[in-house]
Amino acid sequence: MAILPILTYPDPRLKRLAAPVADFGPALAALLADLAETMAAGPGGVGIAAPQVDRSLCICLVDCSKARKACANHGLLELINPEIVEWSGMAVGREGCMSIPDFTANVVRATEVVCQYQDRDGKAQVVHAEGFEARALQHELDHLAGTLFIDRVVSKKRDVFPRKRSR
Repeated sequence: MAILPILTYPDPRLKRLAAPVADFGPALAALLADLAETMAAGPGGVGIAAPQVDRSLCICLVDCSKARKACANHGLLELINPEIVEWSGMAVGREGCMSIPDFTANVVRATEVVCQYQDRDGKAQVVHAEGFEARALQHELDHLAGTLFIDRVVSKKRDVFPRKRSR
């Protein structure tokens, strides 16, 4: 396992479309382990997508179980070739990202989502998420489409904020 370097904005590789995963062999398992270790090493991150570590593949991890504020969640989700197939509700919430370490922003997201994906063995899975976990899923899936949270803000003047750093 390894902690992989995180690409940061405005690196153009963050804007690439990720390719679907077809090979569910040992290389995928190794990448999933590296992504988990990289996410755990980050400052409070609850998700990571393969494009953030310069792997242009449809893979992301979400784990809200260690979020600062307790929320309903499914623990560690390894999502391969994920797709949101249903959503409902809308809410504004503050988001941050390891690829944009100096800023947070208010972003509108669905409050509930249904996501279809494949697990590490290629088996089809479905997860129903709500609240913060739904937001995290949408954020990570955006990375697979080359979209960053700052692309979703209504007003960069009113909705983007310098990140507060603890000393």
